[in-house]
Parts: sequence; structure tokens; C-alpha cells
Amino acid sequence: MLSHLDAKNQPAMVDVGGKAPTARTAHAVAVVHLPPELARLIANHEIIGKKGPVFQTASLAGVMAAKRTGDLIPLCHPLPLEDCQLELKPGLADAAGAIDVTIHCRVACHAKTGVEMEALTGATVAALTLYDMGKAVSHDIVIKEVRLIEKTGGKRDYRVG
Repeated sequence: MLSHLDAKNQPAMVDVGGKAPTARTAHAVAVVHLPPELARLIANHEIIGKKGPVFQTASLAGVMAAKRTGDLIPLCHPLPLEDCQLELKPGLADAAGAIDVTIHCRVACHAKTGVEMEALTGATVAALTLYDMGKAVSHDIVIKEVRLIEKTGGKRDYRVG
């Protein structure tokens, strides 16, 4: 079932009232491709742009977004996150000098529902912030993928094979 509908066939939040809170974690990744002209600006795993430190700002934006996921995604339960960590890791340059930056977002809480959406939202908004702050140098930035790597808690755990 892809959606939850109420008695009037309208979208509704999933009722988690009868569930017990359990420890929940999730790890999502976004990959952002930076063109050579932007990749060249990285020193000590950071880019300092007109708006300030790009990776630090993207990380902060990701944490803020993860905390607000319930406000951003319709019918998503607001969750009291206990931890949210973002890490941006620039990879090695390819032959043209471009790099991929991998953004890891890890979240945790004790709740009645999972935190996958919080991890995915955090990684996505960090990627969008990286794009926003880098577009002054180049619009050839590509957000290549966003995906869930792992989740624990609830009915079953999930890990990318």
C-alpha cells in the first residue's frame, strides 16, 4: 500500500497511537557532483564562498531541515530527534578535475515511527544548500542521488546490500 486513506478515502496520517516508542536510527546519503571550477576551490575539505563556509552551512541546513521534516512532508509525523549528524566528504578528482561530494546524514530518536524521512530530508537539503552556495561559480553542479543506506528500529531493519 503506497498511501494511507481515511474512511472518506482522503489521505491521512498513519495512526501510531498503539505503538510503543523504540530506538530508531537512519542513515541517508546524497551525492553531489562539483565541476572542476568549483572543485578547485576546496581546501582542507571546505569551500569558502561569498556566503561563507559552504560545507559548514550545508551541514547546518541539513540538521535544521531534518528537525523540520514533519513541517515539510505532508502527513509525516513530527519527531523529537535526539541526534542528527551531517558529514560532507569530498572524493578524489576525476581526470577533468571534477569531484563528487558525499553527504551523510545520520539521525536517531526514540519514537513510534521511523526516522528515514528525517535522514533523507537532511541529506537532500544539505545537497540543495551545496548547490545554492556553489551556483555563483557554476551551474553545472549535479545532485546525482539521494538514498537510504540504513534504518534500524520498528518492524524490521534495513541496510543496503
